[in-house]
Amino acid sequence: MDAERLRRKRQLAASLRIFHRLGFAEGAGGHVTARDPEHPSRFWVNALGRSFATARVRDLLLVDADGEVLAGEGRVNPAGFAIHSRLHRARPDVVAAAHAHSVHGVAWSTLGRPLDPISQDACAFHHDHAVFDQYTGVVLDPAEGDRIAACLGGRKAVVLRNHGLLTVGGSVAEAAWWFVSMDRCCRVQLLAEAAGTPVPIDEPAAVATARVMGTPGMGVLNFKPLYAEVVHREPDLLD
Repeated sequence: MDAERLRRKRQLAASLRIFHRLGFAEGAGGHVTARDPEHPSRFWVNALGRSFATARVRDLLLVDADGEVLAGEGRVNPAGFAIHSRLHRARPDVVAAAHAHSVHGVAWSTLGRPLDPISQDACAFHHDHAVFDQYTGVVLDPAEGDRIAACLGGRKAVVLRNHGLLTVGGSVAEAAWWFVSMDRCCRVQLLAEAAGTPVPIDEPAAVATARVMGTPGMGVLNFKPLYAEVVHREPDLLD
């Protein structure tokens, strides 16, 4: 359990550093969580107001189902708790969830539309993401977290209208990669539609491609080089 806990925490801290490098940080907004392997009702998360750029393993908070901090120093983002606590409760298969206010993800969310299968990478999300088509303000009510979890269902991602993207996975690596990839797919579609009318991949080919590009193993594989690079350049994140 200790080894698995450390692995999840290291990947979580690395994900925050990667999100900073990719420009996903937006002030105090954004949160990545990892379910504790020994106590499934608890999860690790970045502290409110701590920069993604300096995230370390020792800075992570362990939070229980009531929002109480059991380990680490700092406060929990109230919106992050309202969303993630309900996601982890609704989806026992989810080990990690990621949400940040990335520029292209937020821009795409204002359209209130799912991504189209216009590229090989976008096919990873084909029939595997939803649109939470309502915005009532900052998510502080756990009931809103329940509604987001219900909209997500068994999928890997959800577009939160007028808010941004949220991704989940059976590992921290998977959830983090799906967020990185989904944001890039949003950017590609925004650029493509600005230039003209994108040609979608036909349904049979899109479904076949999703079976390759959208698997948990593919998510983990694509995260590996990002993790290796950030640990090589910023080994202090493992402290």
